[in-house]
Amino acid sequence: MSSSVAAKPSTAPPAAPAGRAQRSLVSRVLGRPEIGALAAAIVIFAFFYAVAEPFRTLPALATVLYASSTIGIVAVGVALLMIGGEFDLSAGVAVTTSALAAAMFCFQFSLNMWVGVLVSLLIALAVGAVNGYLVMRTGIPSFLITLSTFFILQGVNLGVTKLVTGTVATPNTSSLDGFSSAKAVFASDIDLGFITLKVTVLWWLLFVAVGTWLLL
Repeated sequence: MSSSVAAKPSTAPPAAPAGRAQRSLVSRVLGRPEIGALAAAIVIFAFFYAVAEPFRTLPALATVLYASSTIGIVAVGVALLMIGGEFDLSAGVAVTTSALAAAMFCFQFSLNMWVGVLVSLLIALAVGAVNGYLVMRTGIPSFLITLSTFFILQGVNLGVTKLVTGTVATPNTSSLDGFSSAKAVFASDIDLGFITLKVTVLWWLLFVAVGTWLLL
């Protein structure tokens, strides 16, 4: 009588794929896409620090940070959109539209400035929603949709402002209720002792942190 012995399955671990060796910490850091942008920023800063003497002072640095923050806040949203494969040419003029609408709305109806803050936010969201709806509904590239929105808003800004105020500028809203508190939140100065920064720099850093968290 013969007997057969069943073969036991192999328990040896699978071999590691070739070319998958663990990279060093330096290689992983240098491989991150944001390192290129950081390196470019350092080079530009070093260039102006070397050739422009006023650039070496703290007040000049505060001015640079303030100018960067007003552009950088918008750039965070635009960057997220571009990472998603789309584009928005109307972002800059939409900021102007929101500001003009808020100022004129509050001044004409003598409303609290915080109402204007809400109005400006709603208008900005509406412009973005219309752009997104048209891109998804029509299939037209976002570049063309937002280019059209850019020209429409530019005409509306001039036409409506001229119609309501008689000029192409809005009235001074500093006397309205809530102006001082809104200014403290969105346009105040922060004295750090060695440098005075605009609060927009902190808003910029906050939005950058939120955008980074979303991407990660």
